Amino acid sequence: MLAASQIASRIRTGRLLAVDIVAEALAAAQASQDSLNAFTLIDTEGAMARARGIDMLVASGKDPGSLAGVPIVLKDLINQAGLPNTKGGSFPVEAEESSATVVRRLGAQGGVIIGRTLLHEFAFGFTSENHWFGPVRNPWNLGHSAGGSSGGSGAAVAAGIAPIGIGTDTGGSVRVPAALCGVFGLKVTHGRISLSGVYPLVPSLDTVGPIATNVADLALAYEAMAGDDPKDPWSQPVIVSPVERSVDLSKLRFGVVKQWNEQPQTGAVTVAVQKFLEHADSLGVDIVVVDEPALVVDESAAWADGPEVMAVHGERFDQNKDAYGPETRARIEDSKRGTVDDVLAAMRWRSQARAVVSRLTESGIDVLIAPTVGGMHKVIGQDDMDLDGEQVFHRTLLSAFTAPINQIGAPSIAAPITGTGTPPVSVQLIGARWNESTLLGIAMSLEAAGIISTQRPPNFFGEIPTRRIDAPHGA
Repeated sequence: MLAASQIASRIRTGRLLAVDIVAEALAAAQASQDSLNAFTLIDTEGAMARARGIDMLVASGKDPGSLAGVPIVLKDLINQAGLPNTKGGSFPVEAEESSATVVRRLGAQGGVIIGRTLLHEFAFGFTSENHWFGPVRNPWNLGHSAGGSSGGSGAAVAAGIAPIGIGTDTGGSVRVPAALCGVFGLKVTHGRISLSGVYPLVPSLDTVGPIATNVADLALAYEAMAGDDPKDPWSQPVIVSPVERSVDLSKLRFGVVKQWNEQPQTGAVTVAVQKFLEHADSLGVDIVVVDEPALVVDESAAWADGPEVMAVHGERFDQNKDAYGPETRARIEDSKRGTVDDVLAAMRWRSQARAVVSRLTESGIDVLIAPTVGGMHKVIGQDDMDLDGEQVFHRTLLSAFTAPINQIGAPSIAAPITGTGTPPVSVQLIGARWNESTLLGIAMSLEAAGIISTQRPPNFFGEIPTRRIDAPHGA
């Protein structure tokens, strides 16, 4: 599968047909399903109809948009008109009457959603081992988790089925699967991309974001989706600046937060992130250690989300607990423990942490650096992960570095570090609130320098030959 930018450019200029590209993606999705289990629904009819329409636009001399004919996979938590939104749960669902704002914006730029991807039940976890649908399997190792909760989107992108996947991120649910599947994932500033039509988990933290195999494709999807939406009460009318395509690395300063780096992580993760920092230093990036005790997450944050979870699930949960899988059922029960005091303490910490990060930015630090996850290999069916010989509960390693960033509300990119394993270890690039454009530009420059990059996993489904055409055709 070509990059999204390549696909769109060639379709817009008539060198490729959208129907061919979309048919290839659909075939790859079908071929992968028995091994990866990345989809809850593959929309062959709808996707091909959309592709034919794009080819007709091109043939008539019209521009379908920046994502013309690009196959996209969508987390099955986001409304799509005419299709069911299972949310990864067992409850009966009907076709949605209207599409989420992000779906309409992707479509307005010519994107073609080929299927709906499997997730952790109700997005409430980090493994995408779904009680009702089965586990999403990692294309690097079919016995390993693809991460969660947007595991299906991460696996489908890594396996070459589609160049762009859309997920949601409340505590790491875009970045964790991006990390474990060896690709890029963008968590945006809370309020940057509309949540209208997206089933909530914790609305004050929920975000929508893209997963891709390169930073340019992240930027392409981000630019299509970002922007104010009056229908979303969490949306903010902050100007979306064009993405900076190149940044002078020698003028940058990276900050390594001492307190964040003390979270549990394997030796392989520690070594890989240090390699990343050394490589960046060799290119002129100024690396500084940040000692900020105020960035240690307040323990109340673990329970402060509970009231929001119960506002979403409480009534239905009390009526039919058995309709939730065992893990999700236990987590909803835990959510009942959240108190007003927890919420207030978490609000104080969030405000303080946001101020600290803002002051660090004003002092000249462009990006904060941390691992994305503390361990790279989660075996399906096992609750614990290996921490250099010690068994540690998986959420300890998979959420410790991402969840605080949601609390702070800042944008963050999960990026695979070149040459650091299979899949490569992921580093987290954390920027200033509302400054995705610069953060993406920095990531592009690091990618161009060879510090961060993706590789093809053993289970790769994207090498179906593409039929090219010499001149614009109709559909």
